[in-house]
Amino acid sequence: MDFTFSVGQLQALSNLLTTVDQEEEDLGEQPSEGLNPGQIGPPKGSKPTDSNPEKPTNTKQIWAEDDVPEGSEFEDIWDPRQQPEYEILFKQQVGTEDVFLGMSRKDGSTACCEDMMIKIKLPDCKAADITLDIKERFLALRSPEYKLGLHLPHPVDSKNGKAQFITDTHTLEVTLTMKREFDFINFA
Repeated sequence: MDFTFSVGQLQALSNLLTTVDQEEEDLGEQPSEGLNPGQIGPPKGSKPTDSNPEKPTNTKQIWAEDDVPEGSEFEDIWDPRQQPEYEILFKQQVGTEDVFLGMSRKDGSTACCEDMMIKIKLPDCKAADITLDIKERFLALRSPEYKLGLHLPHPVDSKNGKAQFITDTHTLEVTLTMKREFDFINFA
């Protein structure tokens, strides 16, 4: 391959790479000077624009409240309590018309599930000793022996949930309804 370029081709390439602002600045320069790496990018002395105008205006504030992830106040690395075993299951409400006839658009994927069930095994615990706090994207569980700070995979309705402690297996079952942006499409 031949990579030699004529003067006209190089001039055309230079015109493509030069912006209107650079053309105005270049009027005072010598025409013998060509395009060099120092001419690429914004001109010297220009200040970069602020890419995030929503940052706090208070100069003593390090971060905005929205920058801190939900549930981070429950994370304590110095807490010696152990994390219990847990399992996240997804549930959907189906009828015979869904199972046998396939009349709705539901399938076995999590996109068609309405509820999330979290099963937490708490051996040697009583229901009275458990403290449960649920946020939109975070579940916090505390007991004298266990602690769990769980970031949920989908946003949930934190006001309307159901928790049931099964004493035979020492398992807490928390059922939460998921709130997702496109549920109106999946469940139409």
